Amino acid sequence: MKKVLELSPKKLAAVLTGVLILVLVLLAAIFLRYDAARHYECTNYAFGTYIQQTVYGKAREQAAASAAAAIGDLEDRISLQGEDSDIAKLDAEAGSDWTQLNEKTVSLLNTCLDVAEKSSGAYDPTLYPVASLWDFGGLSSRVPDRSEIEKFLPYVGYENLRIDGNKASLKYHSNAADLSAVENGAACDEGTAAYRSAGASAGLIAAGKSVGVYGKKPGGKPWSIAVQSPQNGKDPASIGSLEIGSGFVSTADSSENSFRSGGVTYHSLLNPKTGYPENNGLVSVTVWYEKSGAAADALARACFVLGPEKALALAERYGAGVLLIDDKNKIVINGRMKDAFHLASSSYTVKRG
Repeated sequence: MKKVLELSPKKLAAVLTGVLILVLVLLAAIFLRYDAARHYECTNYAFGTYIQQTVYGKAREQAAASAAAAIGDLEDRISLQGEDSDIAKLDAEAGSDWTQLNEKTVSLLNTCLDVAEKSSGAYDPTLYPVASLWDFGGLSSRVPDRSEIEKFLPYVGYENLRIDGNKASLKYHSNAADLSAVENGAACDEGTAAYRSAGASAGLIAAGKSVGVYGKKPGGKPWSIAVQSPQNGKDPASIGSLEIGSGFVSTADSSENSFRSGGVTYHSLLNPKTGYPENNGLVSVTVWYEKSGAAADALARACFVLGPEKALALAERYGAGVLLIDDKNKIVINGRMKDAFHLASSSYTVKRG
């Protein structure tokens, strides 16, 4: 007959305590996994567009609120709608004096100037004197007379925007800076920075055609960002997706603030050298850049204006991914995009550039 193992009350208590601790640890692990997968969604409004946030982790609501506040502060600093913004003050002092700016505004201007210089002015943060003539997205959109464009085109030139410490100046009275082309990407920068500071585990923020992602998506899958083409209509379906682990995605396409006049469609992606909408056969450019949403915005515009060959070279210089769609439904991607882009439409062909 086998001897039954008998435990003393002390040993039995120790065993039960160990089992209880193990159960509590397992339950805590399950709860933490569940809590990390829970998310908070909200929609805010800034820069004339809706800002959509999806944030994960214990600090998700606090992180989303911090992001919204930071974006509101950004709008106050760079929007041209208010006279007290840094950019409005800079423009008001054009041709006369240096303007003291918030250090974040200076950092954003430096980002813009870097892309302007490396793209040889294909993106230019001083395009406003000509862009304002077109009034894209406004109530008085029109095709300016050539004489008007020729009058103000000499005042478009990023070289006329100078920075010294936390001060900036514009060389001529008719110069004007405008950061509207990068405001959505900059909002994504503010959002992801807020997620990091608040302790969120992960998050996605979308502003217009700019997207930023932070942290690892619960479940281990990559973030999926839809790629659309303006040729599919006013509300285009996705033609594919980008599967990324981090960074920022920005799209510039020929549907942006477009209007029709005399049977011709005009879009707001102006060539800073001519003052007219760029017409090189491209209809959409999507850039994936790890470091900055604002830079991704500027790069997307620059690549659109440059055309395929020079766009690929510029993206290579930044280590960015680029996807170019032309008016014949041909897609060109660079090596950075090769594993990230997944085509979902048989109407398009993909070529490695």
